[in-house]
Amino acid sequence: MAQFSKIDSILYENMRTHNKFLSKYATKDEEAIRFSSEEEDIRPSFFRDIDRIIYSMSYTRYIDKTQVFSYQNNDHISKRIIHVQLVSKIARTIGRALGLNEDLIEAAALGHDLGHVPFGHVGESILNEISLEQNEGYFNHNIQSVRCLMYIENGGKGRNLTLQVLDAIMCHNGELLSQNYKPRKKTKEEFIYEYYQAYLDQKSIKTFIPMTMEGCVVRISDIIAYLGRDIDDACALGVFDKTKLPKEIVDVLGVHNRDMINTIIMDVVKNSVGKDCISMSDSVFKAMVALKKFNMEHIYIKANPKENWDRYEKMFRLVFENCLKDVILKRTESFIYQDFLLYKNESYQACSDARKVIDYIAGMTDDYLLKVYSHYKV
Repeated sequence: MAQFSKIDSILYENMRTHNKFLSKYATKDEEAIRFSSEEEDIRPSFFRDIDRIIYSMSYTRYIDKTQVFSYQNNDHISKRIIHVQLVSKIARTIGRALGLNEDLIEAAALGHDLGHVPFGHVGESILNEISLEQNEGYFNHNIQSVRCLMYIENGGKGRNLTLQVLDAIMCHNGELLSQNYKPRKKTKEEFIYEYYQAYLDQKSIKTFIPMTMEGCVVRISDIIAYLGRDIDDACALGVFDKTKLPKEIVDVLGVHNRDMINTIIMDVVKNSVGKDCISMSDSVFKAMVALKKFNMEHIYIKANPKENWDRYEKMFRLVFENCLKDVILKRTESFIYQDFLLYKNESYQACSDARKVIDYIAGMTDDYLLKVYSHYKV
């Protein structure tokens, strides 16, 4: 502990009283690992990570990034910022019930989607194609979230977050649903290996397992947060009717989002308490698998018809091509320089030109991409 005054020492201890009540499976504050050592203040390490995430520029841009539905004339449709807050609340509820470290949970939950691109998963798929064409490897938003926090934010210096938070973010993949999530301890070197492997092997992220119970909680909470909420958004837009939900799903999870969330949370808590893993009952797990499949067929496909894909691909490619030219020709008056590259350090400037443009586009909001596209469109 750093040299504190008597009052500071009291505050230091007060900020860590929760450690006395944590489960033996929880991650204690003193277990936090940073890639670069730094002087402590009264805040526990994972608590500091929360601050570093919510004060980041990437976090601010959540507010204008697509969750599922883009450009709808309805102020109540979820944006990415709402999703991450829901994940945080759900995960902290599970974490508190199980005696886990809520600071670690909140930091990972709030940071897990920082690497999401404009226009959601459609934009991610398009940027992945561009990345592969440029020999920059596979693009995955969870990996980009880690890259953002380690190599892009803070002028290219990164935010020096803890290993446990970065790992939970990297391993959060909410598209992969499992009945049991058991953490696997790993070193900094193992984490870095997994991070770089994701660029080379498309299937590698499917094998990622969080190193903490808290990371496992964030992973299941990501799914809990979007399954019912996406249905609510679809109903609000008139593209779906809840009466169409299959009886075998409704009988287990309920009809309304609040019922689904409560049912799944209670099932996870009851099946995980006192265990070294996060688990669900057979019935709830099967219902969630069925609901996820149902949403894909009846909501997500409708949210992104082929005409949307074609429109977004045209936008992404035009912006990428022109920004790449700007970087190659060092047009410092261009958007990518004025809003991005001029604020990056020497280490970041050593990246390939294509990687700089990929990072730039990945960090855009929906409206900003449209702005840059309109500028280059002739």
